[in-house]
Amino acid sequence: MVNASPGTNDAAAGGSPSAADRPPGAAASADGDAPDAQQQSVTTWDGFQAFATTPMAAPPPPGAPPRSLAERLAYHSRFVTVRTPAIDTLAKNVRTLMILGRHQTVTARPSLIVTGPAGAGKTTALLQVGRACHLAHTRRHGPTAAAGQVPVAYVLVPPAASAKTLATEFARYLGIPVAAGMSQAQITNSVCHTYTTAGVQLVMIDEVHRLNPRTTSGAQTADLLKDLTERIGATFVYAGIDVTTTPLFTGVRGAQLAGRASLIDCAAFPARLGDSEPFRDLVKAMESALDLRHHRPGTLPQLAPYLHERTAGRIGSLARLIRQAAITALIDGTERITKTTLEAIRLDHLAEQHYRPHHRPRNRSTSTP
Repeated sequence: MVNASPGTNDAAAGGSPSAADRPPGAAASADGDAPDAQQQSVTTWDGFQAFATTPMAAPPPPGAPPRSLAERLAYHSRFVTVRTPAIDTLAKNVRTLMILGRHQTVTARPSLIVTGPAGAGKTTALLQVGRACHLAHTRRHGPTAAAGQVPVAYVLVPPAASAKTLATEFARYLGIPVAAGMSQAQITNSVCHTYTTAGVQLVMIDEVHRLNPRTTSGAQTADLLKDLTERIGATFVYAGIDVTTTPLFTGVRGAQLAGRASLIDCAAFPARLGDSEPFRDLVKAMESALDLRHHRPGTLPQLAPYLHERTAGRIGSLARLIRQAAITALIDGTERITKTTLEAIRLDHLAEQHYRPHHRPRNRSTSTP
């Protein structure tokens, strides 16, 4: 089942982070003013909390007054998050593993790895599950009791990561001060202490395909991750592009990770799966969220075979295509999406590489008299 997830009541679970809510070790912004939620990076605690507590974009309810052009442009820029099977599977597994590891203190808790091709929605799935965990924690404990606690952390593996640069990313998320002369061990100790004090329950690490344990630096970084999983009482979830084909699962370190982590494959959507049509359902859910005055319902599901070929079934490419087409329709005043609109849009290079070589116009030879 694929449906749009409006999340209209999420704001009640908490507001923007304040100084009183800041966890131990987290630094305030220099001017004391929180930037707009859409401009904050989710790789900082302030940014992630703003993301988690900001109501998700939603189509106007039936009977609502028409929104202005500016409002509808902003809406299609953000657009809805479609609840996919990958999000449901990840949410269910994360919840189970968090309960499973809640009282496990001797060894590292079981973990998860989300893998799949580029543009398959891995990061979206990860962030939505983290958002749900954050809001559930606030609802369970109440805004006052939850103040100063950080249930979720989201960290990106930096390019060519060393153990020290990755430890620094963990520190940056909670605003833990890192002096120039600090060693990796000192940063790690500070991270483990602060994350434990802040009550972090779920650690999400994205872009893990950047790790290569076959190199000296990569091996040390992999060892750091193992150390963090044993010292921070949280469930770890990793995400990366086609991680089973990378060196991440090779050697002794890879065997340790594979022995602790379950794998969730966030693949491209198939056009047909048995008697169901997952991709058409996805297209239908996105179309139902459009806010265009002259768009004819059913147009995009009828174009599902074309859209699947155009995007290779990748949800990221599909969402970008429909959002761009909606914005184009608003700007040119047509207020509807057609195949002509879609064909005029240049997508990401990966999608264009897949589609355009098969649909180039053939050169017609002309005969000379």
